[in-house]
Amino acid sequence: MLASGGHLMGIVDDLQRARIAFERRDWAAAYDRLTAADGDPGTVGLGADDLMTLAMATFLLGDIDACIRALQRGYRLRIDNGEVLGAVRFAFWLARVHNGRGEGAVGSGWAARAERLLADYPADVVERGYLLIHDFFRCVDRGDFAAAISTGDEIVSVARRHGDPDLLAQGLVCKGRLMMYAGHVPEGLATLDEAMVGVAAGELSPVFAGTVYCAMIEACQEVLDFARASAWTTALTRWCDTQPDLVPFTGQCAVHRGQILRLHAAYPEALAEFEDACQRYAALGYDMAAGLAMSERGDVLRILGEYVAAESAYDQAASYGYEAQPGRALLMMARGRVSGAVAAVRRLLAETGDPVHRSRLLAAAVEVLIAGDEPAEAEQAAGQLSTIAEEFGCAGLRASAAYCSALVALAAEDADRALPQARAAVQLWGELRAPYEVARAKVLVGRAVRLLGDDDSATAELTAACRTFAELGAVGARQEAEKLIGRSTSGLTGRELDVLRLVAVGNSNAEIAGLLVLSDKTVARHLTNIFAKLDVPSRTAAAAYARDHDLL
Repeated sequence: MLASGGHLMGIVDDLQRARIAFERRDWAAAYDRLTAADGDPGTVGLGADDLMTLAMATFLLGDIDACIRALQRGYRLRIDNGEVLGAVRFAFWLARVHNGRGEGAVGSGWAARAERLLADYPADVVERGYLLIHDFFRCVDRGDFAAAISTGDEIVSVARRHGDPDLLAQGLVCKGRLMMYAGHVPEGLATLDEAMVGVAAGELSPVFAGTVYCAMIEACQEVLDFARASAWTTALTRWCDTQPDLVPFTGQCAVHRGQILRLHAAYPEALAEFEDACQRYAALGYDMAAGLAMSERGDVLRILGEYVAAESAYDQAASYGYEAQPGRALLMMARGRVSGAVAAVRRLLAETGDPVHRSRLLAAAVEVLIAGDEPAEAEQAAGQLSTIAEEFGCAGLRASAAYCSALVALAAEDADRALPQARAAVQLWGELRAPYEVARAKVLVGRAVRLLGDDDSATAELTAACRTFAELGAVGARQEAEKLIGRSTSGLTGRELDVLRLVAVGNSNAEIAGLLVLSDKTVARHLTNIFAKLDVPSRTAAAAYARDHDLL
């Protein structure tokens, strides 16, 4: 039975307030009003437009199951009313939401249903442009990048013909990312900048605005364009902050904030952001994204010398289906497992062809290959990184390439070639306000001038680097710098340091064996070596030495 009189007016008021709340981005209020109107026993339920609003509100609140239920109801209502194009819109969103949480088969089914509904419609309707988004990602998944770029162009063309800002922004994002992966990074970033125009002008609906923000920042991070990434991360943070109930996009925002904090060596704050991001993603069921956040956390822990915790973070990333590389290879190198690290970076480089993703591996590969006494391979990797950095023009890549070129030259004891590259790395990382990377580059300056016979200048550079590492808590880097100065505090291997740290916090041999996946006998042997190297008689004395010499 239908509502009447004052009761009907109350429902109308609820719907009007829900629409106003949605427009002002108060997703919780919109949801409350819509569900109140929908659940009233005197009504026939929400109409299709309000079901779409409810679906978007629940999506933005992070309730994906409720979003799917609203979309399914809206789809059925459109079909029952013979409103095919409206039904296609609901089917598009059902495909997108299912794909977003890893349910690809269900998502593909809804996309196929939408395409079937459009079979008898004229070719030039805007809904076809939305379905092309799914075609684009299918092309990417099968590695057909030429078809993907062509599909991106078609999405942009449809959007411009129909004056649809959401579709235009999505098409520009698709096109820009693929241009970058094809090696046309400046052009790809310019295309992404164009997509951001719609966001900045307030033309996009919330889900598309969040999508474009995150795609832009992710692209900047991939090519170490830190200035651009920092600016857009600040903008994304402001956008998220205007929506207190927002759940999607906040995880990615936390990841990007963590990445910028890591660049500036604000490590405790970065760790907190990555942990927050992982929890947000895991709650939404976005496992790969949660894995990325945990991998980033592992990278910070590795820099801090907390190798056991770093390995645990990388293992957690793997449990989410994310391969934490090249961080895990660098951890293996730091812990003395150099041959395994070399095998890992060789595999990663063999598997990675596009220049964007390859650029993220090459710097780590150079370090590992130098440690593995593979100078020819290291020089080849450094040369590739220099070429990519020159083509892309991003400051972070140029800094990384200069550092790697200096490292390779030092391995060949070519100080004349190493010194200008190391100094360029110091300058470039300094411009990016990256103190840890500046200190690492100063170590190379010190090594180069020592080869040239200037021991006093070498000691000054190495001491400055050592001081920075100590201030930042970068234990492993500090110890390496101290060895170069000639005042190493331990001489312990990475595994011995792991054992010592666990001893210092009160773990028994059996507990240490379980945590490090070692036998009791191996732990005992490590302890014997630790006592001998530190010249201490007991576990208590070893723990005291570790605390006094900042080895924890």
